[in-house]
Amino acid sequence: MKKVIHTEKAPKAVGPYSQGISTGNLLFTAGQVAIDPATGKLVEGGIQEQTRQALENLKAILTAARTDFSKVVKSTVFLQDMMNFAEFNQVYAEYFPSEPPARSTFQVGALPLGARVEIEMIALLG
Repeated sequence: MKKVIHTEKAPKAVGPYSQGISTGNLLFTAGQVAIDPATGKLVEGGIQEQTRQALENLKAILTAARTDFSKVVKSTVFLQDMMNFAEFNQVYAEYFPSEPPARSTFQVGALPLGARVEIEMIALLG
């Protein structure tokens, strides 16, 4: 059975998708860019500020599904420029101080709203 996960503490979906879907013991999140849920706008700043906001958006979705970063098993990261990889990693590591999930990272041609980073996750529930 599938359940839609929604929270006002993360940006509203801007298309026909859900912030997250839980099924069985897994949560699948939609990709999150650095949109401030209060303003609906991309946050000011560089890769570190955008990474932090994207992760805070994911934290809100994880919390709404009653899970957290310690239960994330896989993340996929899309970077606008791979030259930002080291700065991205500095912030990302703060959210996964031990036993980080498996991860794939790709440089892409473009991201929504001109974002520098988009992150999606798969997490265990319960």
